[in-house]
Amino acid sequence: MDDLDTSLLRLLLEEPRAGMREYARVLGVARGTVQARLARLEQSGVIAGYAPQLSAPGMGYPVLAFVHLHLAQGRLDEITAALHAVPEVLEAHSIAGEGDLVCRVAARENAHLEDVIQQLIKLPGVVRTKTEVVLSERVAPRTLPLVLQADDRRRR
Repeated sequence: MDDLDTSLLRLLLEEPRAGMREYARVLGVARGTVQARLARLEQSGVIAGYAPQLSAPGMGYPVLAFVHLHLAQGRLDEITAALHAVPEVLEAHSIAGEGDLVCRVAARENAHLEDVIQQLIKLPGVVRTKTEVVLSERVAPRTLPLVLQADDRRRR
């Protein structure tokens, strides 16, 4: 990534709705250059998508928890596939450490969270769970600091 790439990524993150023409104007390049750079960043996997960020609390799911799943040997792929059928599971990651998978789960209230956890523990191959309920978000999901850090490293 060069200066133009990092400047473009920064604009995309700070002003996601500005549009190609505005990005080109701010960067002082042709619109075709912006389009070509975006296409290259998409193909290389730097840009993973353009979906809006939705708020689970704003959609009526204010309870957030991290649920660690301890699995029976050899069941990771099967359980991962089953997690796709549970809408409250927002993401799941295989991990080293406490458990085998950690899932970020949203719920309407604590009783609903308990229902979701019961649904997870009933999946064939889940041995036990450990749940951590989020009290408040202190740092929102972000990637801009990584873009800025990459830019700083490149300039040194």
